[in-house]
This record gives sequence, structure tokens and C-alpha cells, in this order.
Amino acid sequence: MPISKWSAIAAVSLVSMTSRAHADDEPKYGSDISVATAKVIAAAAVKSCGDHNWPMAIAVTDTHGALVYYEKMDDTELGSAQAAVEKAASAALYKRPTRAFYDVTAKAGPFMLTMPGVLAAPGAWPVLKDGKIIGALAASGGTGDQDDVCAKAGLAAL
Repeated sequence: MPISKWSAIAAVSLVSMTSRAHADDEPKYGSDISVATAKVIAAAAVKSCGDHNWPMAIAVTDTHGALVYYEKMDDTELGSAQAAVEKAASAALYKRPTRAFYDVTAKAGPFMLTMPGVLAAPGAWPVLKDGKIIGALAASGGTGDQDDVCAKAGLAAL
């Protein structure tokens, strides 16, 4: 099957996103997030989700994408439970919000291109402390914009 024009553009965009991972102005990795800090940001994200009545799963990973803390609200769809973990790992491993991948793949038309370890859906953000990435936080269960609202509320708790 031939590659469409949009698929080729998305592939080039994804590759360029990863090559920028080594830019001098991009945050470096710091020490991994502690369980105590993960619980604080997850609690703030869960509170935001609850305030909006959006059942979601919240995942916090370390810099390597390994799960540090996880919470699933009642009535969260099962697919979102796994997606939260995968989105957080993507944000940690590639040093960027997962919306960046979503925006690139959205331009690919009906083709969804991805890379290993990437879930191209909004709702996950690297967690920064003293300008360094210490992990990532993801919310999953609503629309992409709703996921972002909850995740950003968690980050604001730092």
C-alpha cells in the first residue's frame, strides 16, 4: 500500500520531533519523582476531575516511564485506565506533552502514525522540578481537552 502524502508528512514531523529532543534549550532529566510528590500531583488532578464530574485514570511515571503512582476513579472506562499509563510514559520518554504527537498525527488524515512508546493523545505532561524533568503525569478518560485540564491541575500543585 503506497504511503499517502499526509502519512509521509506526519512521519517526517515525528522524526523531527525526536531529533529536537537533544536541543540545548530543552529540559534535561533530573532525579526521579518521589512517591510523595507523585501522590500530591495525582491528588490535585483527581480533585480537578471530580470537580468537573469527569471519571478518569491518573498515572505518574518516573523519567524512564516506569509507573510510580496510579489512581482510577470509579466509572472510568477501562481503556482509559491503560491509556493513562502509556501517555505518562510517552511524555517522560520524549520530554514533551503528548498533545504534540496528537497534533502531528491529526494532520495525517485517516492514518495514525506513531513511534515506539508513544500514545499520541492529549493529557500527559512532563513534570518539572528546578527546570529538570523528574517524571510525567497523565490523565485519561475524557476528551483530550478534559484530560489536559486535569493533568495541568496536577502540575499546578507542585
